[in-house]
Amino acid sequence: MVVVVVVVLLPVRPRAAPGEDGRVETAGQHDGRDEAWVARRREAAAAQADRLARAEAAETDVAREQVRDFVERARASGLPTEELRVVDAAGGRYRTGVHGWVLRRDGRAGVGEDGAFYLLAVPLTGAERLVARWRGVRVAPSDPPLVWGRGGRDGDSIALAELLERRLAGG
Repeated sequence: MVVVVVVVLLPVRPRAAPGEDGRVETAGQHDGRDEAWVARRREAAAAQADRLARAEAAETDVAREQVRDFVERARASGLPTEELRVVDAAGGRYRTGVHGWVLRRDGRAGVGEDGAFYLLAVPLTGAERLVARWRGVRVAPSDPPLVWGRGGRDGDSIALAELLERRLAGG
């Protein structure tokens, strides 16, 4: 016997506060307080989203500067470049046509000679793998994270500055 349980989640309206006369409005009544509350919450959410976007943009600017500094120092020290290769979930590696420096031993991130940051872990289907083997894979630059692996397992995250320093040191 198979039992299927369907759960339907309905939006919850805010509880109304008692009015000056001590009465609480019922669902059929309203005097505009719900709309005012919704408007205030909408404004607060928009302000929070704006603060978050500004903070992320500031972090990206700092990370881009760190990547540009890395490229200058890598060139000055004569650190050799190589073709960056995309890594798929099965461990296959595919050409990209972009030359630069691989930042992680697992090959999941790199910096191009053009100063752009590249995420090199790409999910590919079976047909895409076949095409990638012959044509390679086009990768687009990504915004560099200030902390690589943020939100991952313990020990998986590392500051971008430290990751770049390790690469300059040959690690």
